[in-house]
Amino acid sequence: MGITVENGGILTTVQDEGRFGNQAFGVSTSGAMDPRAFHIANLLVGNKKTEGDLEMTFIGPTLTFTSDNIIAVTGGDLTPMLDGRPFPMYKAVLVKKGQKLIAGARNGSRGYIAFAGGLDIPLVMGSKSTLLRNHIGGVEGRKLEKGDTIEFTAPKTELPNMELRQVPAEIYPSDEVILRVVLGPQENEFTEEGVRKFFWYSGTITNEFDRMGCRIDREPVEHAGDGNINTDGISMGSIQVPLNGQPIIMLADRQSTGGYPKIGTVITVDFAKIAQARPGQKIRFIEVSLDLAQDLYIRELNELNALDERLNSDC
Repeated sequence: MGITVENGGILTTVQDEGRFGNQAFGVSTSGAMDPRAFHIANLLVGNKKTEGDLEMTFIGPTLTFTSDNIIAVTGGDLTPMLDGRPFPMYKAVLVKKGQKLIAGARNGSRGYIAFAGGLDIPLVMGSKSTLLRNHIGGVEGRKLEKGDTIEFTAPKTELPNMELRQVPAEIYPSDEVILRVVLGPQENEFTEEGVRKFFWYSGTITNEFDRMGCRIDREPVEHAGDGNINTDGISMGSIQVPLNGQPIIMLADRQSTGGYPKIGTVITVDFAKIAQARPGQKIRFIEVSLDLAQDLYIRELNELNALDERLNSDC
């Protein structure tokens, strides 16, 4: 037994860390847009941090539980409600059979629901993640719809240290989003003035913002040449600049390759900021070194490992 979907919300999918090693075959990694919130949700309910969760966007699903299980909701503040009462964010809570969970956006864009013991979703190329544009993974390769049912793999009604299974909720910016960026790999495809203005001037997040990418409306970034390169790979956070000079941040469901130059890459620890951003928000970029990006990533990994040790050493 597990959950029944009464309403799928705007976009609710099964996501884990993603599938790797397949971009050469045109299969993107997909995976959670906000890795930090995704990992914390799993750790709160005693899962491995890589276990598949539900990712919800703006308006979450309405779920009826068909068996008891411990869950946690993290990410943006999507005002979850359980049987009409506020449900705490970033805390492990036992939900009983027959109870109904709903969520709607207030701050941030994406939330995660982790279920103790995990969801009974088959692995496709080593991952449970839904890749919408390729129609693979998750529930039939699509978003959740009314009438879907998902079983729990190993539901739990008790966990060690339940009183400790709560962490401070993340607070996401409501005005300007500031992303740290490592320059390159094709910064020489832009004029010096183009690179300078890329970091000097802010832009606005447009409505062209989904799991594939986020387009920024701003003063065009000036190319040094014709704005084309030999097609090469695209990573999560790559900032492509097509011929019109308007940057696009490539995200989880991006295409695996592209022929436009990439002026920089958003550092991993800032993925949460763009995942929780909204159309209409101001956005700007700050250049940082690769060494700093790596140091910040290692610091975040150490924080997550410490949380795992504190909560789950007896699991």
